Amino acid sequence: MNNVDSGKTPSWWVSLIPFAVLVAVLVLVIKAFAADALAGGSQVALMFAAGVTVAIAMVFYNIPWKTLEDAMVDNIKSVGTSVIILLLIGAVAGSWMISGVVPTLIYYGMKVILPGIFLFASCVISALIAIMTGSSWTTIATIGVALVGIGTAQGYDPGWTAGAIISGAYFGDKVSPLSDTTVLASSSAGTSLFSHIRFMMITTVPSFAVTLIIFLVASILHQIPDVAETVDFSADLASKFNISPWLLLVPVLTGLLIMKKVPAIITLFAASVIAGLFAFIFQPHVISEIAVGAVDADADFTFIEGFKGLMQSYYGATAIQTGNPDVDSLIATRGMTGMLNTVFLIIAASTFGGSLVGSGMLQSLTDALVGFVRRRTSMVAATVGTGIFANMITGDQYLSIILTSNLYKKLYKERGYESKLLSRSVEDSATVVSVLIPWNSCGMTQATVLKVPTMSYLPYCFFNLLSPVMSIFIAMVGYKIKRKEKPISDKE
Repeated sequence: MNNVDSGKTPSWWVSLIPFAVLVAVLVLVIKAFAADALAGGSQVALMFAAGVTVAIAMVFYNIPWKTLEDAMVDNIKSVGTSVIILLLIGAVAGSWMISGVVPTLIYYGMKVILPGIFLFASCVISALIAIMTGSSWTTIATIGVALVGIGTAQGYDPGWTAGAIISGAYFGDKVSPLSDTTVLASSSAGTSLFSHIRFMMITTVPSFAVTLIIFLVASILHQIPDVAETVDFSADLASKFNISPWLLLVPVLTGLLIMKKVPAIITLFAASVIAGLFAFIFQPHVISEIAVGAVDADADFTFIEGFKGLMQSYYGATAIQTGNPDVDSLIATRGMTGMLNTVFLIIAASTFGGSLVGSGMLQSLTDALVGFVRRRTSMVAATVGTGIFANMITGDQYLSIILTSNLYKKLYKERGYESKLLSRSVEDSATVVSVLIPWNSCGMTQATVLKVPTMSYLPYCFFNLLSPVMSIFIAMVGYKIKRKEKPISDKE
């Protein structure tokens, strides 16, 4: 007999046990492994918490293993596309670096973007590109990497730079009609796409405006480094790579593919292949160095060496010596293998999330939360809280968007509120907060791509931090929020 047949489901307090176990194990993992906690320890903690969930469900509630297994497998299946995209992002990061694309963007960017407005400009540039491409991940993995390099050369803390990039990228992603998360949020809540985007502007624009002001002030107050240091940084890049405007064709062609709405997997694959071809043309000495481990100026470049170096940049770690430790650290890449911890994390988080869904624990917790919903503000706050909570337990923003929308769709309809209020509340939480959670696929991915730990950039992702708060504040004010009918019991 399962929980559905018996009508017996775990209570909300029982449903909290796996989370208590997860927190306890994570505390031990962080204490034992410190900065290396996400290299495997956190993933094991998630699997252990999933095991506790399964044990409680099977032993005390007679839930069949098949029910739990199906829920976990469905969760893992739903993130399959994200895993492929992650591996391709690793390939793009490696190939764009050794081909000289990213070094060229850094080289010219340092000449164009003034240090006195750098954070502000980085946020705006990331936002514009994300609006045009509809992808925060692609924006961060391409121009974001270059901006981190420019920021490092101009003396900015990587956490501040990453925060500006991520804030801009997620703003652009939210308001772009090309964004998959925007389409998913609107469709899951039953709202038309453009109606959803227009309504979202009410919370998104103020949050982004405050974010830009903060970054502008921080940029103005930034102590500009010695010009000689910046010149040395550029010189070290130029001494190792053949810097050429022709290399800018790679991001331009990638942008065209995105604008044509070519699927992300195809676009990223094409971007890595094109970069690989440019590496053979412009940087044969670099890929040869990667292949043999040293540079011999008198040695002839061979195709096999070049092929080996290129393949290594796609799948493995690359270390290129320039004589400047800061530059060496910036241009080092890990390719697809650098994404394996993230893939492991996604699978572990999806397993834990699936066990919660299959056991009915997630529904019990949500029902308990909904029980406290009395007014408009508390309803939006509950939605926002659930979106954040879902990101923490499922480890994936797509699952969080779908899950939160499905849980609250009936409630919003019964209370007479328009579906676009639900879709906006979901976007203001499930979408933007995902990147702030270290074990979430978004948080792990951006930390890996930008080489900045999640907890280092989290305090500076002002847009992502302000959005949930702004959503609740606007709900409290009631601006532009309409109802089809008002229940007598609701005294707002």
